[in-house]
Amino acid sequence: MTQTTVADPNARLPRQIPYIIGNEACERFSFYGMRNILVQFLVSSVILAYVPEAERQGVAKDVFHSFVIGVYFFPLLGGWLSDRYFGKYNTVLWFSLVYCAGHACLALFEGNRSGFYTGLFLIALGSGGIKPLVVSFCGDQFTTANKHLAKIVFDAFYWTINFGSFFASLLMPLFLRNFGPAVAFGIPGILMFIATLVFWLGRKQYVRVPPTRGEDPDSFFNVARTALTTQVAGQGRPGLLVAGAGVVLSAAMLLCWALHAWFGINLPFWPEDFHFVISACLALGALIAFGGIGVSMQLERARGRHPDAAVDGVRAVLRILIVFALTTPFWSLFDQKASTWVIQGKDMIVPHEAWWWPSWLVKEAGQMQALNPLLIMLLIPFNNLVLYPALRRIGWEPTALRRMGFGIAFAGIAWIIAGLIQLQIDSGAQTSLALQTWPYLLLTFGEVLVSATALEFAYSQATQSMKGVIMAFWYLTSTFGSLWVLLTNVAVRNEAVTARIAATGYSENAFLMFFFAVFAFAAALAFAAYARTYPMQDNYRTA
Repeated sequence: MTQTTVADPNARLPRQIPYIIGNEACERFSFYGMRNILVQFLVSSVILAYVPEAERQGVAKDVFHSFVIGVYFFPLLGGWLSDRYFGKYNTVLWFSLVYCAGHACLALFEGNRSGFYTGLFLIALGSGGIKPLVVSFCGDQFTTANKHLAKIVFDAFYWTINFGSFFASLLMPLFLRNFGPAVAFGIPGILMFIATLVFWLGRKQYVRVPPTRGEDPDSFFNVARTALTTQVAGQGRPGLLVAGAGVVLSAAMLLCWALHAWFGINLPFWPEDFHFVISACLALGALIAFGGIGVSMQLERARGRHPDAAVDGVRAVLRILIVFALTTPFWSLFDQKASTWVIQGKDMIVPHEAWWWPSWLVKEAGQMQALNPLLIMLLIPFNNLVLYPALRRIGWEPTALRRMGFGIAFAGIAWIIAGLIQLQIDSGAQTSLALQTWPYLLLTFGEVLVSATALEFAYSQATQSMKGVIMAFWYLTSTFGSLWVLLTNVAVRNEAVTARIAATGYSENAFLMFFFAVFAFAAALAFAAYARTYPMQDNYRTA
């Protein structure tokens, strides 16, 4: 008979939580402080002086989204090192120091391309390395007895993230404008040092779940390997063939890139604009997709060699990865608010003459990004205290998957409005920057429904040995979201594509905005269809 641990109504929040929350607030200020001025800085800096002015915005977007891809790729490394070798605390601490070094490079090498790009790489490595671990480390501080408090903390966690992001988004464009890039990039570096210090101060109070060190014979990867390699009499191994095809396809993609980049060989079927970041992401996507399908085809072969609970846990992880994959279009829309929307805002009029406009503070388009964290801080308590209880009273339960599906759809609506704004700009009419408030509101509402919900969802669905890695896979969705953007940017450089866009009567910017909106709606429909069959799990740590 299975013993169930019930929630303790008198349970209190763990004392170590403030250290984690404080660390996250400072770290998010540092990250968004540099991220939200990156495109703005690159467009006008000597870093891209070699690029013709007409192409500079496009190249700046490519650099930005390549950086975002790195930020959300390196969680795989951080999650793996944490789960297998060092544990979450040690991994977070050491990657945080790398993070600080990256900020120092940005401040010191504002006019040196190699030094500046080195800084971006170190920030991507450090930020990405800790990204999946801080959330799951926070979850480790709870047991089944006080897990009902975890949702409050996860929401507070996300609220704090945006508290730091709000002030960074509002202030850093002003520091860049008035004091230059050294100061504007240096201040986030100081905040990252403070974040590291705050996290270190709580070291004696944390609950530290030890790493598996590869000693778990029933880990996800061991079960998957058994499923792929086990041969059954009279049957082939189709799953192994599918997984092997993924390996071959991934290797072929990287080979095509290497032939072009290293030897100057142009292959007719491989676009010249597929640089390393795009090629590596496509290769990784092929590995995950084909490997997951292959394991799923033969997973039952692992029963008997591994406990049923382990096999069922692998099945659950594969289902989670499908949920994650369906959210990637959302991130392709969301991350463009710091690139496409900032560039759109530069063609709009700041309504200084309006009595309600805070001219003393908001002076340029880049600062509109501050609306996103501000609205999040308002929407999270509104949703929890007003919206969700109201929906429950009318008999509709806002489950995690329902919230995430609607969040993707709201992102699509936001981009339709952004497209309509772009049409007005293209017509030559003076367009107030205040109109961007509406797409920011809708996109932010979608973000709260998707991202804030997914923090708890990802932790609760993952088995104990895979929490760090599954959180890394969640953050990897942003990598593939930015990959969609890079692939789109490559497509619009093709003369045939640009001719088709011109034939619609829309500008390139307007067309792409409507395209991404349709992309989001299609993803929302697919997400809703899959969510109907998804079996929810409960994998919190027992007391």
